[in-house]
Amino acid sequence: MTKFLIERKFHVGEADMPEVSRRSKRIAIDSYPEITWLHSHVVVDSAGTVKTYCIYEAPTEEIVRAHADELGLHDVEGVYEVAGDVTPDDFPLD
Repeated sequence: MTKFLIERKFHVGEADMPEVSRRSKRIAIDSYPEITWLHSHVVVDSAGTVKTYCIYEAPTEEIVRAHADELGLHDVEGVYEVAGDVTPDDFPLD
């Protein structure tokens, strides 16, 4: 299954994010069972704007965007197909 990173900028504050996350999970379960939310990185900038960088497994980018559209409360700033994963251990110095 293809992995996608979705970059989002939310229109709600940090305190609202647990409810938004539950809503996202419920929408995926009820309407998009073919996608899997793997994990997210949540950041808050100096103005208090919440951004997330979420990793999903999904058959297509379109289905990831459809889920995001149904969730609302945010702007999708980008959807990227993950080409691979690396860690520092993948690049030994010896």
